[in-house]
Amino acid sequence: MPAPDSPVALIGHSGAAARALRDLGLVGVAVPHDDLAATLEACRTLRFSGALVHPSQEGALVSVTQADPVAQRVGRVDAVAFAGGVHGTFALADALTDAIEASGYATRGASALLFGHSARDLALALPLTRQGFTDIGVVGDTVPEAEAAARHLPAGLRGYPVSRADPSVATLAERADLVVVTGGTLLPGLLQPYHTVVDLTGRARPEAAATVMDLSRLPALRLARQLAHATGQRFHSDELTPLLTALA
Repeated sequence: MPAPDSPVALIGHSGAAARALRDLGLVGVAVPHDDLAATLEACRTLRFSGALVHPSQEGALVSVTQADPVAQRVGRVDAVAFAGGVHGTFALADALTDAIEASGYATRGASALLFGHSARDLALALPLTRQGFTDIGVVGDTVPEAEAAARHLPAGLRGYPVSRADPSVATLAERADLVVVTGGTLLPGLLQPYHTVVDLTGRARPEAAATVMDLSRLPALRLARQLAHATGQRFHSDELTPLLTALA
């Protein structure tokens, strides 16, 4: 584990982020991002514990880190650890699982429908598929995009990859309990009152009195996972809420 006083690199973040981290007892240092490979190597040499990555830089970090499978599939890295290499992760994906678990929603034995554009945005929801669902419908703009995402479903889980234009989308929606929107907008008429909707886009506008899951804790849960990866220290999400504006 990194030393408690090891600094955290802030890639793309402002000075306000460093001041916010100080309240947690962490030393944050804004670093250049014009040559990310050189910056990361310098951070390792200077024994930084890790890095927090601003959304504007997430896409550029994949090619210069040892990105984990989720980060590779999503095509983004939001936190880096320097222990034994330059290890990138995309904490938002697992934080979504944390948010759904914290909501008390019963995933075991339920059916889900993932609704997105491409394999990359659908990959945001893939960690959820380890939570005991019986079957998963995966809807993308095209069949190849849906199939590329469905390829990473857990063994034994029934997956149904289809395109938005496929009439069977309506059937998949009818038998789904949880609908996760990772990209685009839902097709009209898909939702029923028994559906629970997880909307990562903020644009789904659920109809038919479907229940929209409260994701207000998701940013803090994500930051908790980012910090755990970058520093080796664990923080409760409640104590991180005041920092979110500075790190946005």
